[in-house]
Amino acid sequence: MNFLSDFILLLKARYPIIYISTSEEERIEYLIKYTTKKYVPRVYYSWDFIDGYQGNPNDKGFASRNPLEALELISKLTPETGAIFVLRDYDNFLKDYSIIRKLKNLSKTLKTQPKNIIIISSEINIPDTLKEIITVMEFPLPSYAEISEELKRLMKSLQQEISDEVLANISGACQGLTLERIRRVLSKIIAQYGNVNESSIPLILEEKKQIIQQTQLLDFCTADKKICDLGGLNNFKKWLDIRSKAFSKEATDYGLPYPKGLLLVGVQGTGKSVAARVIADSWNLPLLRLDFGRLFGSLVGQSESRIRKVIQIAEALSPCVLWIDEIDKAFASSQNSGDNGTTNRVLATFITWLAEKITPVFVVATANNISWIPPEVLRKGRFDEVFFLSLPNYDERCSIFEVHLRRFRPKNFSEFQYPLLGKVSKDFSGAEIEQVVIEAMRLGFNEKREFTTEDILSSIQNLVPLARTKNKEIQELKAWAESGNVNLASD
Repeated sequence: MNFLSDFILLLKARYPIIYISTSEEERIEYLIKYTTKKYVPRVYYSWDFIDGYQGNPNDKGFASRNPLEALELISKLTPETGAIFVLRDYDNFLKDYSIIRKLKNLSKTLKTQPKNIIIISSEINIPDTLKEIITVMEFPLPSYAEISEELKRLMKSLQQEISDEVLANISGACQGLTLERIRRVLSKIIAQYGNVNESSIPLILEEKKQIIQQTQLLDFCTADKKICDLGGLNNFKKWLDIRSKAFSKEATDYGLPYPKGLLLVGVQGTGKSVAARVIADSWNLPLLRLDFGRLFGSLVGQSESRIRKVIQIAEALSPCVLWIDEIDKAFASSQNSGDNGTTNRVLATFITWLAEKITPVFVVATANNISWIPPEVLRKGRFDEVFFLSLPNYDERCSIFEVHLRRFRPKNFSEFQYPLLGKVSKDFSGAEIEQVVIEAMRLGFNEKREFTTEDILSSIQNLVPLARTKNKEIQELKAWAESGNVNLASD
């Protein structure tokens, strides 16, 4: 069932208080009015703290700046009168004892009357004393079909033609934005270019990037790493190549389900984060980064609301890559936290979504400590594959040196002695190899000359790799990987 059918069912079933979480007041109120006219006949009342009630001439301005009085109007109407009362931002007053008591009293009487209270707010803030009588609904972002209709309406008003292909591309680019944001960015496009066409997409993506950053839950990352920037990891690269068209229309027509995601486990500095960026670039998908620490808020229900918001945004932006860096730390904190189970509930919501999602959101999670991750996360069905990224072998170290030297010295990278560098850098991770190259550049720069293989060798001698300081932990991780629980990213 979709939102509209669910909403109609709640109204007909006489659910007394419905709480709708959305930042799109105008769009949800339009839908509520449409529902009262076509499906569930009701008189429509709307209230906010500043202007009081609007819409009905007899009650215009009533209960202005008085949230308790706003509920009194509901009691004054006759029991037979069908009505819907939309209360904007009313969550700000739900901790007041008199309002709590009034809502409880109203919930008893409204069960037998054709009346409903609709609370609209951008966040879910419900005290425990009211959770039993309030039904929460989350209003989804505009669907692909809604966006297409809005674009067609705009093109018609501008008397412009738009091809089906351009319409499909722009509608897809707009997914994840509110209808108001879409209208705003389209106005910006028309002001700048005069019409809407394929060249409009970069401006839409920039707007999308801003709105995602404003949520302070997700980061819109640039997929600035190509597969040639990743040294070694041939098994991982083959896996990616086989699924290069997994999100295409051809794959859907063939009947292939969307891939769910990858869990990349390994030693620090072995390229797990780079691999996430490579996936987004290889598949030409937007890359979103989630920091689990941002999800947790101080208010009751806020953390759970935030993880649902993250899921909603990711699904609206699909197809996309959702990157979760160091997911093992989130599970470790759930075992030691004293937050009355909030962390466990957030993680449970996320794990359930991983198993059940059918939208093309490819989740890439990275982890350093596999012992912190519960077994139910590692089982097939949550992720398509679990890859272990070990310390690079000799050939991979030579390849990683070449990747970085090509980047820093594209004209004379071939002058360096890669076999020697690969040999003396045993137990070095990819990140540590990059660091010794940078340190060698500092030595050459300080002496006002070009850096050489000898400078890199000197930097290698002065750096103690993590593999030697954390040898026990790394050996345990390797033993786990070699037990056959995971696929090795390298040959």
